[in-house]
Amino acid sequence: MNIENTQSQMRKGIFEFCILSIIRRGEAYPSDIVEEMRNANLQIFEGTLYPLLTRLKNSEMLTYRWVESNSGPPRKYFSLTEKGETFYQELEQTWNELANGVNTLTKK
Repeated sequence: MNIENTQSQMRKGIFEFCILSIIRRGEAYPSDIVEEMRNANLQIFEGTLYPLLTRLKNSEMLTYRWVESNSGPPRKYFSLTEKGETFYQELEQTWNELANGVNTLTKK
């Protein structure tokens, strides 16, 4: 069994929740999301992030707006929709249940 593969799968399973948590606090630019996740020791690459943001947008969980930039092309800032907020709350409940269960089992 390959430990790196198992670790990767565990991380991928929580990225969506973490990304939505960041965006939920306020509009977020993708590179800021990458930086914040890396600061939390969660390595994510733009090649992973952009398809996830697109999928969430297409599912009407996120919306975005373009902001002109003084140093390059316009920037796309993402924010949570009402549907996204409801989805986030459901994910948060699931995360809390899983985290509590895992902590109970692993602390014995």
